[in-house]
Amino acid sequence: MVKVLKSHKSFGGLTQFLEHDSSSTGTTMKFSWFLPSKPAKGCLIWLSGLTCTDENFMAKAGAQKYLEEHQLMVVCPDTSPRGLSLPNEHESYDFGSGAGFYVNATTSGYRDHYKMYDYVADELYTLVQKKFDLSDRIAIAGHSMGGHGALVIGLREEKRFRSISAFSPIVHPTAVAWGEKALRGYLGDDRSAWQDYDATELLLKGKRHPQSILIDQGTQDEFLEKQLLPEHFQAASRKVSQGLKLNMREGYDHSYYFISSFIGDHVAYHAEHLR
Repeated sequence: MVKVLKSHKSFGGLTQFLEHDSSSTGTTMKFSWFLPSKPAKGCLIWLSGLTCTDENFMAKAGAQKYLEEHQLMVVCPDTSPRGLSLPNEHESYDFGSGAGFYVNATTSGYRDHYKMYDYVADELYTLVQKKFDLSDRIAIAGHSMGGHGALVIGLREEKRFRSISAFSPIVHPTAVAWGEKALRGYLGDDRSAWQDYDATELLLKGKRHPQSILIDQGTQDEFLEKQLLPEHFQAASRKVSQGLKLNMREGYDHSYYFISSFIGDHVAYHAEHLR
């Protein structure tokens, strides 16, 4: 059962914050959504980045205006289960609480609750699909760690998600410090298991999406050269003929100032595919 915690009228529609008991994580999970003033023609699932909650996108992205114009809804899950006390869960910003990395964990303790892949791709997807009678008119997008999640889930579940976009995504987590720390912590030391949650490796292993993927990346992003590596995903896309539009945005950083500058383009992109 979904409980509405707070509700705000926004551009004619409603921005709401909710919670429910999740069968995937075995915890209470919070999420938010924007509902346009008329019945939604489609839904965008937005995955947020490290340290974020279900509220960041709603408060900072400025997406509601564009969602209302295109008659789309958006759903924003939290970035990890909450209320647990697992080993090392609260010790750093890039692992554990607020940093679920959208994987199904297999390591001790985490495997019982950190099932964020299933939570997004199955549980939340099905909840939205049934409640709003959207059939398969659902897309996925995200930022940073959430961009990683959107690319991975979108590629692996290409029949469920009509389109994929990302801002500043971690496209090759098996090759960077953020990804190595998280994937080792959630999946153990077998690096072959990590590849199932690496968008670049998924492309090279044969995964494709029928639509061209949209990525926006700021050239002044402090994480660009060591953590994000968009050129790796671009090279893999070219190699396997995956459609990709990669916009390198001059002077923009990793923040929501960047996201809010181009979120209208992403909403329009998904609206085109969700009609």
